[in-house]
Amino acid sequence: MFVIRLGSVVLGAEDVDRAVAFWRDVLGYEPVRFPEAADEFTILVPRSGEGTRVAIHRSMTPAQERPRVHLDLVVDSAAEQHAEVERLVGLGATRVSWAYPADSDFVVMGDTEGNRFCVVDASHS
Repeated sequence: MFVIRLGSVVLGAEDVDRAVAFWRDVLGYEPVRFPEAADEFTILVPRSGEGTRVAIHRSMTPAQERPRVHLDLVVDSAAEQHAEVERLVGLGATRVSWAYPADSDFVVMGDTEGNRFCVVDASHS
């Protein structure tokens, strides 16, 4: 029997160094660079060594306005959500104009490359 697990979520970026710095600061992960990689492939690894990694590679394809796949970053309260959104904006993220459903538990944001992600309040019913 095979056991499969999620290893990395991979994001494309025109400016890999900028994207790596952003996600490193957002998640507190450590970058592992592969100098021989032609596309500047870099993996950001949780400091504990356990958990899903985020990888960045150079891509000249623009970020999608409404991507089919995105990251959800989860916090435990509305206050934490507000504080994290402000912290992320300070790191270079942008708030994305979005048609939010009534009583939303998420805020849609873009990273330094325009890749979409959400900050989700897990306490929201």
